[in-house]
Amino acid sequence: MADGDSGSERGGGGGGGFQRDQETQELASKRLDIQNKRFYLDVKQNSKGRFIKIAEVGAGGSKSRLTLSLSVAAEFRDYLGDFIEHYAQLGPSSPEQIAQASAGEDGGPRRALKSEFLVRENRKYYLDLKENQRGRFLRIRQTVNRGPGFGVGGPVGGMLSGQTIALPAQGLIEFRDALAKLIDDYGGDDDELSGGMAAGGYSELPEGTSIMVDSKRFFFDVGSNKYGVFLRVSEVKPSYRNSITIPFKAWSKFGGVSAGTRRR
Repeated sequence: MADGDSGSERGGGGGGGFQRDQETQELASKRLDIQNKRFYLDVKQNSKGRFIKIAEVGAGGSKSRLTLSLSVAAEFRDYLGDFIEHYAQLGPSSPEQIAQASAGEDGGPRRALKSEFLVRENRKYYLDLKENQRGRFLRIRQTVNRGPGFGVGGPVGGMLSGQTIALPAQGLIEFRDALAKLIDDYGGDDDELSGGMAAGGYSELPEGTSIMVDSKRFFFDVGSNKYGVFLRVSEVKPSYRNSITIPFKAWSKFGGVSAGTRRR
């Protein structure tokens, strides 16, 4: 299928689909064939702005979809670079490691080789590099808090809905490069992606620091790229490492929540 063909929204039919087509415009689409899966990356635009939809189509035609704002897509691209580096450093798995990784129910992966997550407004994204008998893959899960009263006859409290895609590790570079190209072509100016502070706004960034709490060490590193300035907070202990990235535009909110929680 050519790049201009979208796979994530085909076959909708009906008046509701026509209305959505009027409200949402597709700007570009890229198809990737990785092993026995198809992935579509669609750049779309509506009254709220531009965003990227990622769809995985399995061998049986089943579909899973993720939705990323352009700023989140830029962070995803950077995280994918980290996963690519980590995957490149991993040696081949021994039969014992594969058996251990696949010791979960139904042969599912039990442990993650590397994990990251992002929290943006009502969406959470979990990235886990995993391994099973079929090989290594990056599992990306998105959960959305629909809020109170979502849907007709739905629950009165908040409701979480989730979608998951599994990207074979051999396709990480191709996937990252395709995502980066769409961001470069349709991402707009740097201010849009960085949330108001482009990387050039700082001539010198502060040095990183760390603190030790019990058996854990927390690292605070300020960095920048073409899309802006960010703070990466990493939690490290002997057998575990995790990190979050906070864009410049969220620093004041993050600090306010931290201070408010401390006062309570």
